[in-house]
Amino acid sequence: MEAIDDLRTTPRLGLALGGGGALGAAHVGVLQVLRERGIRPTVVTGTSAGSIVGAAYALGLDPYVLEDWAARATWGTFGTFAPRPGKGILSADALRALADRVAGERNIEDLSVTFGAVATDWRTREAVVVTQGELAEAVAASIAVPGVFRPVTIEGRELVDGGIVQNLPIEACFDLGATHVIGVRIAPEWDALGHQALHVHEYLIRADVTYIRPLTDTRSQWITKDLPELVDIGREAAERALADYPIVNPRPPRKDLAAEPDEDPSEPVPGVPSAESASDSQVPPALRGVSRFLRQH
Repeated sequence: MEAIDDLRTTPRLGLALGGGGALGAAHVGVLQVLRERGIRPTVVTGTSAGSIVGAAYALGLDPYVLEDWAARATWGTFGTFAPRPGKGILSADALRALADRVAGERNIEDLSVTFGAVATDWRTREAVVVTQGELAEAVAASIAVPGVFRPVTIEGRELVDGGIVQNLPIEACFDLGATHVIGVRIAPEWDALGHQALHVHEYLIRADVTYIRPLTDTRSQWITKDLPELVDIGREAAERALADYPIVNPRPPRKDLAAEPDEDPSEPVPGVPSAESASDSQVPPALRGVSRFLRQH
């Protein structure tokens, strides 16, 4: 029987955060538990929503502040209605503006951890792991759900949501040098696209993969009102998976989490038309048909 790695001391420990729209808030709860158990990944990959939370981790943002942000985030935090017709009804201008306010024009190669955002080449349907250049552009490419967000062009390649080809980016994490990967899977139905399901299963049964599965089945990927509860769902899943690790950094009391973060993702960005004025009941029809579209391609 193979020995189980101690995640607290594993060199080049990896963290692979899967895609799943609004369900990505569960990743925030996982980050909190990792901090509390003294587990510090140094290689991080993210697909779609996972790339947003992964980028926040790579920037060193406090996971408890992220929880406060998640409680107020809407689709307008990440997307803005495109002023002219194109290959999507939203652009990622709001995400770019928020990233610039929080971190400035940071390049991935300047981060203190190894980071890769997984996207899909729209023409070849190949996975593209963006590991250099502007962090905001890489994340914008990874979340570019076809028909919803406009594609992002990086190095001449038109990139869209990475969930089409690698929704749980464990393979990408190993490719970036991780020796053991913590894989957080929030939307298993997306992994059923193409040959992903078998590929993902092959990784999940490996001894060098720790699997965390937040129970998000009854939650919607497109509705943001459940974001605060999803953080707790992520915490519960991580606590189950990492129960053998003692708490070394206790969670701050919740009353201390009410402090306002330096930037509020719910605030409109000057000069950028907001998509969040519509309530979740007014989500654009394109969002409601995304899962069906992905399963057909």
